[in-house]
Parts: sequence; C-alpha cells; structure tokens
Amino acid sequence: MIYLDNAATTAPLQEALQRALPYAEEVYYNPSARYHGGVVAARLIAEARRYLTQTVADAALFDAVFTSCGTEADNQAVFSAGRRGNVVATAGEHAAVWAACNELKNRGTEVRFAPLRADGSVDEAALLSLVDERTALVSVVHVNNETGAINPVAALARRVKEKNPRAVFHSDGVQAYGKIPVRLTRDIDLYSVSAHKIGGLKGTGALFRRKGYTALQPYLFGGGQENGLRSGTENVFGIACFYYAAQSRSARINEDAARAEACRERLWSLLDPVRFVRLSPRTGTPYILTVSAPGKRGEVLQRRLWDAGVAVGTGSACSSKKPHSRVIEACGYEKEVLDGVLRVSFSPSTTEEEVVAAAARLNEAAAAE
Repeated sequence: MIYLDNAATTAPLQEALQRALPYAEEVYYNPSARYHGGVVAARLIAEARRYLTQTVADAALFDAVFTSCGTEADNQAVFSAGRRGNVVATAGEHAAVWAACNELKNRGTEVRFAPLRADGSVDEAALLSLVDERTALVSVVHVNNETGAINPVAALARRVKEKNPRAVFHSDGVQAYGKIPVRLTRDIDLYSVSAHKIGGLKGTGALFRRKGYTALQPYLFGGGQENGLRSGTENVFGIACFYYAAQSRSARINEDAARAEACRERLWSLLDPVRFVRLSPRTGTPYILTVSAPGKRGEVLQRRLWDAGVAVGTGSACSSKKPHSRVIEACGYEKEVLDGVLRVSFSPSTTEEEVVAAAARLNEAAAAE
C-alpha cells in the first residue's frame, strides 16, 4: 500500500517507539506516586514538557498541558476563553474548533466566522473587521488541514491585540507542529498540537499556554494532574513517544519539508491537467496537495485508489445532509469541483517511486467511467 493520507494520521516512528518502550514495560508506574518509580515517570513528563515547549517557544514565556489529543486541546482552549462577549474564528477551522464554537453559539455566545480565500487561507481584513472591544477569543488555524494553506498567525495575533488587548488568541497548530517552523510570540495565548501527526501515537496531544494567561479552565476534574488543568493519570508511554518523535522531526524539519515539497510538486506535475485542478497553494505546507477531478466523486475515486493500492483522503464530509467539505465549499468552489476533491498528504518517508506510481493510479482512476 502506498500511504498518502498522512494529514489524517502518520505511521508511528519506530525509533520513537523503541526509545519509549521502557515506559510501557519497565517504568509503568503512576507518575503521581511518591516512590522512585513514580518519580522517574514524572521526570520524563517534565523533560518532555520542557522540550516540546522549547521547540516552538521561549520556555520562560510558555508551558504545556498534556491532553489526549488535538481535539481536546482545541476544546479546552475554546471553552475556557469563549465565556463572554463574542468569539471570532475562521470558516476554515478544523472540526474540533468549528464544532466547539457552534456549541458556544448554542449556549448563547455570539460566534463570528471570517471568510476564506480560494486557497483556504483566511481573509485577514475580514477577520480583523470582526474583532471588537467585546471579542473574548479569536481562533485561527495555523495550517488549513484540507488545503494546506498557511495563515500568518503571529502577525494576525499582533493585529488582534492591537484592536483588543484583552482578546485571547488561539491557534490550532496540529498540521503545523513538527512540519513547518513555528515560533510562538507573546501575542499568541494558546496553541494546540497532536502527537500522531508527526510519528507519535494516537491518544496524546498538548496545549501550549502563555504563562501570563490565567483563564485556562479544566474540564476534567479529579486528581489535579497537569497543574490542576487536566486531571487523569498521564499517558507516560504516549508522552514519551511524542517527545522522541518531536526530537526526530525537529532535528531535520527543513530537510524533511524540502523533500515533501519535492514530492508534492512532482505528483502535481504528473497529474493529467485535463482531469485535475489544483486547490492547494504553492505557498502552503509542503505536506498537503489537494486537487479535484471535476465531474467525478471524490469518495468513488478514493475507493478505486484503495483497490489499486493507494490510500488518499477526500474533501467530502461523506454526509447525506452535507455531501461536500464545508471548508472547500467556503473557498468558493462550484459543485462540480466540490464533488471531486481528493487530499494527498505526504510524510518524510514518502519516496519519489511512490509518488510516480500514485500519480499513474490517480490518472487511471479519474479516467475510468
């Protein structure tokens, strides 16, 4: 199988798994325990927290709360900050933010969604026009998970704070962390990440928090783990895998990105220009290429490709009530384009041979009646 759905999840890095294995087989102790084994487990968590924070920010200004996934991190950010006034987000948010914002709306909070450009990036002027003195939270996805467009979150956070210094700025960084250079500024209050997008395991995520930001609220209560912000015994093995995967990815982030970009552009160059149109911007993440075969059905193409030994994603929500991706639809495309969306996403281990073979099968699938 040629696996090209890495934006959905990545294969665990074997190096990270092997390094973390002692925390499943030997140091399996509860990190809250006061005896030596628990202390060793707690020390690993502290070390991982410090390292992961340092990869994106000044550890003197930020810390991290470990969660079960990026969705939990997003939800904690949205429900903590969106308690008053209005909330501003983009029409391109991941479902974890989008659905949380709509739940705030159900609870009586005013939610404003900024429109997208054709490539999936937010219309910055429109976003800023929605921010006023009553805005409690602004959430802007860093890398659009469906088109790969990159939003300039540091610049947007600065401009939001210029309009309303009290507004909390959050970004979902799940498709950015470990893939493109990220540096959190003082204007960014909260930033969500996930382990399984970079070779870690499902079941581990983190929410980076600016240390001066005190409004973060727990919604899991119990033993007071994670400094009282996320109760529940920590997933030490998952955190260790996240830590070691992040070390591996951070050490070669620019090299990996260049290789992924070469794969992305090589694949695009091999696709039949009569049958495919490109939706992803060239300036987006090197790890995502979203295309459409107008007049075809993305889920049909996806099944054909799977049968031909290629796994890719589709922009379709696969819902009878909403047959198209709301994000791609928000980019302004017509139904014919919306129907045929496919998302191809790469990893550092993707090879040119795989890209060439996948392109041939994509062309065959789109040409079939």
